[in-house]
Amino acid sequence: MTGTDSLADWLGARGDAELVALLELRPDLAVPLPSSMTVLAARAEQRASVLRAADELDTLEFAIVETLAVRAASAHEPLTRRELKKMLRDRVKAAPVDAAVKRLTDRALVWLDGDALRLVPAAAEALPWPMGSTTELPDALTEPEVTAALAEISPTERALLDKLAATGPRGRTKDAAPGTPADRPVQQLLSRRLLRPLDDETVELPLTVAQVLRGEPVTDPHALTPPRPATSEHSPAEVNAVAAGEVGELLRHGASVLEVLGQAPAPALRAGGLGVRETRRIAKHAGTDEQRTGLLIELLAGAKLIDRGLPDPPPDVDSTDDFWAPTPAADSWLEAPPARRWATLAQAWLESDRVPWMIGMRDANDKPLAALAHELRTPHAVRDRRAMLRALAEQQAGTGLEPADAARMLAWRAPRWRRHFRVEAVERTYAEAAALGVIGRGALSAPGRALLAEEPNSVSEAEAAMEQALPDPVDHVLVQADLTVIAPGPLTAELQSRIALVADVESAGAATVYRIGDTSVRRALDAGLTAAELHALFARHSRTPIPQALTYLIDDVARRHGQLRAGMAQSFVRSDDPALLTQVLTAPVATELALRAIAPTVAISQAPLGELLDRLRAAGFAPAGEDSAGVIVDLRRRGARIAVRPNARHAYRPVPPSTEQLELLVRELRAGERAASARSAQAVRTDGTRTGTAATLALLQLAARGRRAVNIGYVDAQGTAIQRVVEPLRIGNGQLDAVDPVTGAVRHFTLHRIASVALLE
Repeated sequence: MTGTDSLADWLGARGDAELVALLELRPDLAVPLPSSMTVLAARAEQRASVLRAADELDTLEFAIVETLAVRAASAHEPLTRRELKKMLRDRVKAAPVDAAVKRLTDRALVWLDGDALRLVPAAAEALPWPMGSTTELPDALTEPEVTAALAEISPTERALLDKLAATGPRGRTKDAAPGTPADRPVQQLLSRRLLRPLDDETVELPLTVAQVLRGEPVTDPHALTPPRPATSEHSPAEVNAVAAGEVGELLRHGASVLEVLGQAPAPALRAGGLGVRETRRIAKHAGTDEQRTGLLIELLAGAKLIDRGLPDPPPDVDSTDDFWAPTPAADSWLEAPPARRWATLAQAWLESDRVPWMIGMRDANDKPLAALAHELRTPHAVRDRRAMLRALAEQQAGTGLEPADAARMLAWRAPRWRRHFRVEAVERTYAEAAALGVIGRGALSAPGRALLAEEPNSVSEAEAAMEQALPDPVDHVLVQADLTVIAPGPLTAELQSRIALVADVESAGAATVYRIGDTSVRRALDAGLTAAELHALFARHSRTPIPQALTYLIDDVARRHGQLRAGMAQSFVRSDDPALLTQVLTAPVATELALRAIAPTVAISQAPLGELLDRLRAAGFAPAGEDSAGVIVDLRRRGARIAVRPNARHAYRPVPPSTEQLELLVRELRAGERAASARSAQAVRTDGTRTGTAATLALLQLAARGRRAVNIGYVDAQGTAIQRVVEPLRIGNGQLDAVDPVTGAVRHFTLHRIASVALLE
């Protein structure tokens, strides 16, 4: 291969497809459009751009970067590819080295001068460990040795190490000098090799020790081959079944949280989150623990099923503060098929820039982080979450990974991001994925694998996969003699709504157990069902004989239900039995409600109808609500709803340019390069005067008649000055029509934007 004098020359010699690949890997190089290869090369060598590109390098690639940097600092001649392979042959085979060099050259972090490898200078600053860690022989403690040594040190010595691990690896102390008493903490740590002396007043924390102290996966700079994690094997059907079971619980708990917030919206903290007390209240009523409740709230907020604002109807509190309450989208979500409801929550979690598992952890002020708090937003959350799940997606279907092994593998692949892949972070992320049905038995489920694929129809495919994984809904129940009802699987939507109306959930799972009681039967009657309809419901759907106790219960509650009727007056009470109404008026509850008889069978109250019904029922009566025609109506409270704010702010995520856009950009770059290198003969520069404009037109017309190429300086609509080599065709109506001599395409230029024209020799 012929040599190149600079990175700009090497980039200019690359093919268009290679330049497009470079801009796809480093999109920051394309904004704004570079005017020449020299400008592109200068950007490729900028420190900020190099550090950003180095985030995607693995341990082997960094080892090559360090080897080239050490050679550049110690010798005039750079390493050749053959010499590099020879230096690393004891630790890695030649094929991975070639692949790593290609990845480095694809990102323009290394460029070729003949057969020599030249490193972009700023790349050495991106090393995730001190210079020399890869090229020098290892002398540090191993991870097991560090763990054993840490177990033997005193609290004072541990506090010193923790301080260095949190603030920086180097510290200055007089205790590092020779002759210091051996019982001093620094001397004890030096003797155990948990600290490394640099001089008489400076010590350094070894990399392995720092990683163990911070809970990071330990990365060995000398391990140039990726670690092989231990795997667990399960059948794909078992993985999908476990995931589907978790999805059933997720949807049930999500609906419960929406119901709780609809009945009693939660006040929003001034900082924007949800208070610990409110989270506990929601968890208690929804039947979940606080950590799971926090996850559910984050999922519902991410899917815009709950939002912050003033709900309608407003809560019964004298406050103008915002509340967290369901949005109108929650109603359509509750009525959607289970697979679609799951896809909504799972996609919201996968694309969320928040970290729900941090709820309850302490912030910088030692205060617990609340659900929906701003502190849970992390810019790299989406990237980290996808990287952790991709480690599972690379395995065969049904193959699971331990979080510690996955963390070690991810840290080897991206050592600059190893702090993001702490074992705790991977464990908790996988736990969230398991709660969402994305993972089952530690392996990626089929719906999770489809959702993770970055394809246009990945969500619909994931929804279809989950629909197949979920068990088919059943249309029958098992009524027991103790007035419990067992649903042997997920019920059909209609049967589920009827059973939930007449019975309360006692335990949930693969088989849900409901219990029937006076209150639940009265609730069904309040909703408009009759005793005959309830008998028919169980007779039609129960696979077991109907116990006589259930028949008696329904008939007994129905017989008493509605004998006492309440309506809007402010509210009123009436009964066809004057003696029953007299009993109500003589009870203490009549005084509390300010009941006053206006007829032998009618009394009125100033209390709202809902309060009237609740107080009478609490006093042992069984009133029913009625409308103006005397028909029993469903007076159950409807959940509050809050409109989604149209100006709600979403996290900005730049859309990378498409391949077609980058191909056009490379063509523009080539055109600018040709214009910059073209040799000019006669030239005219416009300055806005009449004479300059006339000379420009004359020169363009001369070029059009002679079909000669010109180099024009042009200012586009964005104010960017560019140069182009074109062949003028015609000039008129304030516009120049010209042909690109390379592509043959006709381009149009506005005359008053042409700043200079030069004929080419």
